[in-house]
Amino acid sequence: MSCKPFHLAWFTNFGIDEWNDTFASGGKPWSGELHIEIAKALERACFDYIMFDDNLLVPEAYGKSAEAYLRLGVMAPKHDPAPLAALIGASTTNLGVVITLSTLAYPPFLLARLCSTLDHICSGRFGWNIVNSSENGAAQNFGRDAMPPREARYQMADEYMDVVGQLFTSWDADAVIMDRETDTYADYRKVRPINFDGKFFKVRGPLNTAPSPQRRPTYVQAGASPVGRTFAARHADCVVVAATGIDAMKAFRDDIRAKVRSAGRDPDKVKVLFVVAPVLGETMKEARTKYETTRNSLPFLERTLAFISSVSDIDFAEFELDEPLPRLITNGGSGAMDKFVQWGSGKTLRDLTLEGYAASIELIGTPSQVAAQMGDIMADVGGDGFIITAPFHRVSRRYVAEITEGLVPALQRLGLARRSYGSTTLRDTLMEF
Repeated sequence: MSCKPFHLAWFTNFGIDEWNDTFASGGKPWSGELHIEIAKALERACFDYIMFDDNLLVPEAYGKSAEAYLRLGVMAPKHDPAPLAALIGASTTNLGVVITLSTLAYPPFLLARLCSTLDHICSGRFGWNIVNSSENGAAQNFGRDAMPPREARYQMADEYMDVVGQLFTSWDADAVIMDRETDTYADYRKVRPINFDGKFFKVRGPLNTAPSPQRRPTYVQAGASPVGRTFAARHADCVVVAATGIDAMKAFRDDIRAKVRSAGRDPDKVKVLFVVAPVLGETMKEARTKYETTRNSLPFLERTLAFISSVSDIDFAEFELDEPLPRLITNGGSGAMDKFVQWGSGKTLRDLTLEGYAASIELIGTPSQVAAQMGDIMADVGGDGFIITAPFHRVSRRYVAEITEGLVPALQRLGLARRSYGSTTLRDTLMEF
């Protein structure tokens, strides 16, 4: 086992909590108070950041209806994470706050302005999870009939990143001088238009917000497809991925690092975090029983199929549960679909569903057992850390306590998790080790 510490983050959304479980949190977390509580618990455990997923539609991919999504609370309802990020940033001191913002929904100027504002409110601890959106239903909420092909979406996204990058630097870092003798707040010579005129975007600039503590937000990216990896290598500070098994995890990290190097960047400046959903118990038997009970329930199967249908834009209700899937092609989230389907494995749809949808590897046992396993995984993968989630991102206070008060202390005893923060901005926190 490696004794090198690794990074920890949390992955959730501003959606419903675990409202119908034995240990429920209520089902109406819309004031943000529950998520602020969670963030404070994560900060006590010295997590790097909390990240909020998002999407921009009520899906109808599974069974060609919104019925399963609304009945089961999968992908909907979801509230806007940007105001929540401000609340969390104002209620914490060290924890990073990362939210998903789609290039489909925000013109570059508006997104850059929002990110700059939130980075100020969060005192330099704000991050942007960059997504292009892939669902046709989302496109139809913004005046389009369908999403462009994947390659075109990433071409647009590359130019989008160029625009917002120029906007973030349209003010020099020292433009705000606050010279009281001359009554000068900002030096106009250090603020300039960008006059961007590209293939997809035209923006005059400059940004009308003061330079934020990080100058730009920390960039997080979760694209697992080949084009998504190339995009992440050019732009991301942190890459989040669910890769199936040790070999796939190592191959993904090695590939990202090679692509980062080819893009002229330092691979050590791009952290790769693997999605996991630990299942903890007082004993291995208790944890295993909890895992099997959840995975073999009908709601878990239906939620998994509804979720993967939405992100891939393929209706998995059309296929037999106990037969292997045919080869499928999608303009939706191909990386998530490939991870779920495991092409060439010969597994049935039921088998694939029972294995879950979002975890890189099973982590089941007592806190000490799982902590040791995480250390062994990082030693094998050579990786940077984990981003922890609950199935379908449905959080409860109990699960958060199991992680922050059970698993994290076990990791700290092994020297695998930080005991204190050493930096003030999110990007610096990620680069500490």
